[in-house]
Formats: sequence, structure tokens, C-alpha cells
Amino acid sequence: MGKIKVTKVKSAINRSKNQKLVLESLGLKKIGQTVEHNDTPNILGMVNKVKHLVSVEETK
Repeated sequence: MGKIKVTKVKSAINRSKNQKLVLESLGLKKIGQTVEHNDTPNILGMVNKVKHLVSVEETK
């Protein structure tokens, strides 16, 4: 199982409550903050919901 780095690159202002909750559950609060997660289907689904607000890169 690989790992991914998720970085918040855009603000959550004027976004739906669901998208704000997804960002919070990923552990992203501030712009520029990076978190590392396993690339499970659950995490990838959450990233897909907010793909316009984050950048993703694979790590080993």
C-alpha cells in the first residue's frame, strides 16, 4: 500500500459544508499545509471530492 501527500492549495471559503468537513477530516486546516495518508479507497474518495482545492503527490 502506497502513501500520498495531500496539500491544501485553495481556500474553503464559499464552499459547501460537505467539502469543508472533508478537508477537516483529511487534517487540512491552513493553505499550504501538507498531510500524508495511506492511499486507501476511503482516502482517495475524500480527495476526489475536494480535488479542486488540494494537490496530491504519491510517495513511497
